[in-house]
Amino acid sequence: MPDLNAIIAVTLAGFALSLTPGPSMLYVLSRSVGQSRAAGLASALGLGVGGILLAIATALGLATLFEWANWLVTVLQYVGSGYLVWLGLGMIREGPEDARKFLKATKVTDNDLFLSIFWQGVVIEVLNPKTVLFFALFLPPFVNSGGGGDQAVGIQLQLLLLGTLVPLTALPSDIVVAFFGGTFVKLVNQQRAARQHLGSACGITLIAIAISLHL
Repeated sequence: MPDLNAIIAVTLAGFALSLTPGPSMLYVLSRSVGQSRAAGLASALGLGVGGILLAIATALGLATLFEWANWLVTVLQYVGSGYLVWLGLGMIREGPEDARKFLKATKVTDNDLFLSIFWQGVVIEVLNPKTVLFFALFLPPFVNSGGGGDQAVGIQLQLLLLGTLVPLTALPSDIVVAFFGGTFVKLVNQQRAARQHLGSACGITLIAIAISLHL
């Protein structure tokens, strides 16, 4: 089982990453504004399920890799924490530019059934190479590779539990976007200064988490 500090850190990092507009949020927004609120909710749930499936697959793959070469756990812990710092610095550096951009929703011309929209969300998330890379580098720093019991099974369980936290932390913000739709767009575009501060705060949070992993 992952320790409480790892669970809290992953949850905070997940929330920090989900608060800034990204491709997944824009996809949900486009469905909500361009089609209907229900369509936006269906796409949000699809992305959440896709994220959980991807987290499970990535965790199983990493656990197998770690069993084959245990030293990779330590290597990826340092690479992963460096990745968190890189993400955090990017949020701080790009905050002013992102705050000046207006959030727009792409109009949806088709009228897909909700089940179809749900599965589209699942496929989009599972086949996103950036998301696969994110899971591969994000999870290892939070794994406790200490001995005791079956180490391979312990690492696998930690990766599975921590990995599912990532899409679960993103789901609430996606549901809010789907539910409020156009109102959310207007609010975000009117609060550009707040967006810049929020991006900087989220970036600092990621950097602080990365540093705390080695203290």
